[in-house]
Amino acid sequence: MTKALIMEKIDGKPGQVYYPIKVVEVPTPSPKANELQVQIQAAALNHRDFFLRQHLYPAPSFSTPFFADGTGIVTAIGSSADKFWLGKRVILTPGRGWTSDPDGPEEKYAILGGTSTFPLGTGQEILCVAEDEVEECPAHLSPAEGAAFPLVGLTGWRALVSKSGNARAGRNVLITGIGGGVALSVLQFAVSLGMNAYVTSGDQEKIDKAVKIGAKGGVSYKTVGWEKELMASLPKDRPYIDTIIDGAGGNITSKAVKLLKFGGTVVQYGMTVSPKMDWTMAAVLKNIELRGSTMGSRKEFKEMVQFVNEKQMKPIVSRIAKGGLSNLKEINELFDEIRDGRQFGKLVIEVSPEASSSKL
Repeated sequence: MTKALIMEKIDGKPGQVYYPIKVVEVPTPSPKANELQVQIQAAALNHRDFFLRQHLYPAPSFSTPFFADGTGIVTAIGSSADKFWLGKRVILTPGRGWTSDPDGPEEKYAILGGTSTFPLGTGQEILCVAEDEVEECPAHLSPAEGAAFPLVGLTGWRALVSKSGNARAGRNVLITGIGGGVALSVLQFAVSLGMNAYVTSGDQEKIDKAVKIGAKGGVSYKTVGWEKELMASLPKDRPYIDTIIDGAGGNITSKAVKLLKFGGTVVQYGMTVSPKMDWTMAAVLKNIELRGSTMGSRKEFKEMVQFVNEKQMKPIVSRIAKGGLSNLKEINELFDEIRDGRQFGKLVIEVSPEASSSKL
């Protein structure tokens, strides 16, 4: 038997309910012919996990283990799987149904963890996964770091590299809401590409931390006219923003008109402020392009992991809950941090302490 973390169903309306979490024991899975058995070392939270507990995310499941992000050690392989994988540290792909089409998923897309759309989550000590749905974990990353970047890294990679049209050295990028996992991934990618990255936040401490890891500067969105302060800090030979990577929505269009070059892009991967935002004629006249962006394809995931390995990038980990899946007190505290927006980086759970201390 192996442990798994799931939600417990209780009565309550969407947005008002908050499903408890509990640990259950399930049969230890054996790999099918093309599968790998993986002992999960670490798993990471995303906002969707918090939304699931409030029934604010589609198809919540009370039997599928939580979490889409995970890294672990291959402990057994199926009869037709490549022997190369045995004993390797691997990162699981967080989504299914999207192979390589740059426009969008070829099939119905599903994300791992906590829903009935795909019966797999990384909040389980041992699981089995198809061998073509893993990448070898870069050797320079710890288990927690390996679990910290799959979903947010893929989302950030697609937004900046695949969609913005400006992922090149010397370009100016504005990243809103720094502190969240996607925004930090975009920042790290941008810095590694030689871009000039600027950030916004309502917390000056988060802006200061972003500058320490490579941002050229930042402003508080709580300041009236913050866009003027930002413009004043841009390079004299390129006094405009080339692209905005935004996860908030709200009044970003009115700010974009003042900040972006003609033909600049706003890449939208989320709308935490509101599910709607204005699109103005001023943006049209400036030829600004608004581009929606989601996670990404299996191809983009592979490219992203290769980039992380090549550049020796280390994802930002805000906090690790140790002691395994049974440490519900600390795991619940991680959910509280997401609710309150206190984190700077990813919130990670040490799933199998003995595996995390392995030298494999």
